[in-house]
Amino acid sequence: MDGTTFKRHSSLSTLVAHFFGILAVILMLVWLLHYREGIEYGSDNPLKVLNVHPFLMYCGFLFLVGQAMMTYKTAYASHQVQKMVHGGLHLIGLVLGIVGICAAFRFHDKLNLKDMVSLHSWIGLTTFILLGLQWLLGAFTFLAPQSSSGTRTRMMPWHVLGGRALLYMGIVAALTGLMQRATMLGQSTNAESRLINFTGLAILLFGVSVDFSVALGRYA
Repeated sequence: MDGTTFKRHSSLSTLVAHFFGILAVILMLVWLLHYREGIEYGSDNPLKVLNVHPFLMYCGFLFLVGQAMMTYKTAYASHQVQKMVHGGLHLIGLVLGIVGICAAFRFHDKLNLKDMVSLHSWIGLTTFILLGLQWLLGAFTFLAPQSSSGTRTRMMPWHVLGGRALLYMGIVAALTGLMQRATMLGQSTNAESRLINFTGLAILLFGVSVDFSVALGRYA
């Protein structure tokens, strides 16, 4: 296949990723607003505070990370603009992720719960820290004017592979978080259980589609 064919397939994967990504946002909002009392960081209700965590960690952090990855290869713009948007979306996602993580700790403080005891928390915080380091390294390597072209060439494959690996780690963190929340809820309704499951599937398919888009885009 020539580059045009790969580009067409990459664009199709990007559209699919947007579909599942936006679908997951909608499903999560329906879940949190309709079944789980709403989203409010400053609320006296600990559950409303906790709801900030999944909302920002997916809708703010993971969704924007996926958008940033696809932008670099699929956006119709100059290479410099692609790089700036790529880095900017990652930065916004990291900032929103910090608020989301703080919401989880705030919830624990309100109920005197221990921090960092679940597999979800281990995977999630590790992924967030590594992605923050990935962003810093990428900024110094690909955005700093003093960085040499040789350094950028050597670092690019590792940067791409690292980003794809961290995307899947983020997906795993999201899915284990949904499983943990479903366990906490206990006797939820069948409709809510199905909604949580469909949200998890949409997040998974979003991640797979983003990876396909990025992988195919490198051959375009």
